[in-house]
Amino acid sequence: MSLTGLLLVGAIIILVLIAIGIAISSNSERTLMEQRLGRYLGDDSKEAQKRKEETASVFSDWVNKRVEKSSIGGNLSRDLARADLKLKAGEFIFLVMALAAGLGLVAFMFGGTVLPAKLLSAAIGVGFGIAAPIIYMKTQQSKRLKKFNDQLPDMLNLMVNGLRAGYSTMQAMEAVSREMPPPISEEFRRVVQEMQLGLPMNKALDNMVRRIPSEDVDFVVTAMNVQREVGGPLAEILDTIAFTIRERIRIKGEIRVMTSQVVMSGRILSGVPFVVFVLLWFINQDYMGEFFNNIVCGGSALATGLIMIAIGYAVMMKIADIEV
Repeated sequence: MSLTGLLLVGAIIILVLIAIGIAISSNSERTLMEQRLGRYLGDDSKEAQKRKEETASVFSDWVNKRVEKSSIGGNLSRDLARADLKLKAGEFIFLVMALAAGLGLVAFMFGGTVLPAKLLSAAIGVGFGIAAPIIYMKTQQSKRLKKFNDQLPDMLNLMVNGLRAGYSTMQAMEAVSREMPPPISEEFRRVVQEMQLGLPMNKALDNMVRRIPSEDVDFVVTAMNVQREVGGPLAEILDTIAFTIRERIRIKGEIRVMTSQVVMSGRILSGVPFVVFVLLWFINQDYMGEFFNNIVCGGSALATGLIMIAIGYAVMMKIADIEV
């Protein structure tokens, strides 16, 4: 087998291993924080913890320790928690690097016959390998946030019924963690676990607000913190908030239906030029190479196209962005 064939097989193996790693990580039942809390709350046996520690990757641990010391690691860990991806910051960075290297190698192999074309093809592959995991993470964040907001009125109704039945606030939140479906049950389970470990209620709720960047959640948590300090009927307050949030969700749904055509048109019209450029580059490089034969004219045309696409996308998204 030639060197090109060996490199291609190696790139395919890397991509398959990355896909398997993503599947295993996304199907994991517990986050890192839940595993640590389980040592104190009895949710995880010592034998299971020992097996996990023994099977941990030495390289992965080394990368995680280096990333955790940087400011990027903290922000990335927060984003991964918001997306509910069972990955550490170092593991995610290693995944992005491996995916970028694999796709860059594949693109380099099929990127033409001359070296400049191969290098540009490799750059396209590396760029896609870096962008794809980030876009996936952001998409999972938005999906989880929307699902959480949709479950919020039902959660408030459950808490109101529990408070009226004589439950304390912590008991009502524990009932939410047992009865409601994820992701809202997972977040309130974390709140209850933090409170069981001695964290004040307001601090545990503020931690949930950092994990769930939602105005509705912030509104609920603020109302609960104020009620704990000044007093008042918490059940009636939460009942009123639940009605307000339910109406906001209804109005947002109607607006989303009316603006969905504008949103999809903006996304499709903005994405099609990039897809066409990449496809034509790998299909007919002689034709697309005209952009680079005269770097002044070709570069000006590409820059003008990118600016017009960005302006058009921003304008269409601004039209569809209606505050409720």
